[in-house]
Amino acid sequence: MIHPTAIIDPGASIADDCEIGAYSIIGADVSIGSGTTIGPHVVIRGVTRIGANNRIFQFASVGDDPQDLKYDGEVTELQIGDSNTIREFTTINRGTVGGGGITRIGNHNLFMAYIHVAHDCIIGDRIVMANGASLAGHVTVGDHAILAGFACVHQFCEVGEHAFVGLNSVANRDVAPFTMAVGNYASGKGINKNGLRRRDFSEPTIRALHRAYMLLLRNHGERDKAIAALSAEAAEFPEVARLIAFIEKSERGVVR
Repeated sequence: MIHPTAIIDPGASIADDCEIGAYSIIGADVSIGSGTTIGPHVVIRGVTRIGANNRIFQFASVGDDPQDLKYDGEVTELQIGDSNTIREFTTINRGTVGGGGITRIGNHNLFMAYIHVAHDCIIGDRIVMANGASLAGHVTVGDHAILAGFACVHQFCEVGEHAFVGLNSVANRDVAPFTMAVGNYASGKGINKNGLRRRDFSEPTIRALHRAYMLLLRNHGERDKAIAALSAEAAEFPEVARLIAFIEKSERGVVR
């Protein structure tokens, strides 16, 4: 299952049923879980923990040093969960000491070609990043979010659960959960209704989220009054409560 031209450090921990392609390089502090397939010409370095049933395609660079001038060789880590697909020329960097020391990726994510995930990013589950999308350092992406082709997210920003960032868009503020952000620089385009319907959200939930979006992100009145006006929806629909909580804790401000 390991091609004879692959270079595997004796210190690496690799499950017996892993497949590693030609000319790939696996470093000493790497562990790879059962059922994972590594294509040809892949480089995996650093303290990198990869779970089960992942598929990493050719020419990906996984777990290399963070692209941060403050990085001075400290031991930091990359953690990747299970059943992720990482396509060609994707780069995923380890964390930095100043950012907590870990870049973390969840489960069942799809990273298409030429994706960049920088140091200290926290990625949830079932996220899609289309070709050329990039995350700067310290970015958090919630479950089921989608970043379209060449979308970029500024450092220290957060993309909420079930959010959509459009083609060529630059998010320099947080993207609220369940919403769409489109344009350069990205501006709000309402609730991600099509995405929510594909994931079987009920129509009453979608209507409640739409009302919350209009009051919180389209109404230029006082936010406290908008939140008070949504008290009934927040009590009935947990998604509305999560949207309000996201906006309240945002430090960079939210895309409107």
